Amino acid sequence: MNLETLEFIIYPDGRVQEKVTGIIGASCQEVTAAIEAQLGRVVSQEKTSQYYAQTVNQSAKAANQAEFSQW
Repeated sequence: MNLETLEFIIYPDGRVQEKVTGIIGASCQEVTAAIEAQLGRVVSQEKTSQYYAQTVNQSAKAANQAEFSQW
């Protein structure tokens, strides 16, 4: 389980920098949309490598078959 964090830096001139970590893929935009709507106009976005990452689901099945010789 990853720790999801939102970090906000508020500058003296009123600009707000937002940084999202721990959320894989584009779902970070869903998480931050309501907050950004309240903060005001978004002037730029910089996507991190986590935005482009994909979650990996792996499953493995193992078959075990034993043969015994009759000697």
